[in-house]
Amino acid sequence: MDDGRYWLEKATYPVDEVAIRLHHRLVLIHPFPNGNGRHARLWCDAFLRRNGHNPFAWKNVELNDATEARVAYIRALRSADAGDFGPLFNLLLVR
Repeated sequence: MDDGRYWLEKATYPVDEVAIRLHHRLVLIHPFPNGNGRHARLWCDAFLRRNGHNPFAWKNVELNDATEARVAYIRALRSADAGDFGPLFNLLLVR
């Protein structure tokens, strides 16, 4: 979270990008046996609202079941794991 605070204070990234990068980190840490994605998405929505932005469109897509949307989401997270945030930005920045 300190990185996110720094990124906001120094305007390193736009707020949406900070949210995506922190969302990825929360999922990567994987603090719970179940519900990590839901927790990270909820946190991200709260972060965006607190910073005057609308949540991402994922609340309109079922990501908890085996759907094409979930496959794309997981694939985008894995790309971010390897340092390529492009697929995650493309997926989430479409509102």
